[in-house]
Amino acid sequence: MNEPRFSAPGEDQDGDADADRRGGDRFRTVWRIAKVIRDGDAGLWRVRNMSDGGMMLAVEVPVSVGERLEIALSETIVIQGRVAWCEEGRCGVAFDAAVDGNEVLRQLAAEQQSGDYRAPRLPVHTRAQLITDGAVSDIELADLSQSGAGFLHDVPMEVGKALELVLPGDIRRQAIVRWSRGGRGGLWLTEPLGRADLESIRHFKA
Repeated sequence: MNEPRFSAPGEDQDGDADADRRGGDRFRTVWRIAKVIRDGDAGLWRVRNMSDGGMMLAVEVPVSVGERLEIALSETIVIQGRVAWCEEGRCGVAFDAAVDGNEVLRQLAAEQQSGDYRAPRLPVHTRAQLITDGAVSDIELADLSQSGAGFLHDVPMEVGKALELVLPGDIRRQAIVRWSRGGRGGLWLTEPLGRADLESIRHFKA
């Protein structure tokens, strides 16, 4: 039995130019970041396209055929599947159960337009440092996204304060304190993290 190959819009592995426009064979361009949870790891991977039966993801970390993935397109839309194929820089995932791709995209668009939308974040529990005015403070990271970080701290942080965040592996980003209360805080990274930096939380193990 041939495994499905989830390809770019307009492509079809059988050479039929119209196949991507028929029902479940329709490939929809998504270009969205999803949180992917796998055995012992999690990361933010880019969705390149999806159909009712699967999707293609862009990813540089090693992936194995048959590996089970939980793909969170948002906090409320989570799809289960397994890796059907992989090659350099991308992989195809076959869903455990078919979805209505048009409805999924409609829900995602509605969520993004609402005031409650949050970009996907990775749970990252590790030590990091904040450098401000020549002083170094140790913090506990709680989560990371491409443009933000949540953290735990012992001393008050001035909202709007510019500082430097130093992550494990000596990854450094300029940041601004967005909020701080009750021993927790949030940073806005003025220089976003690279997509490859966030493909595995193992990158941030101190």
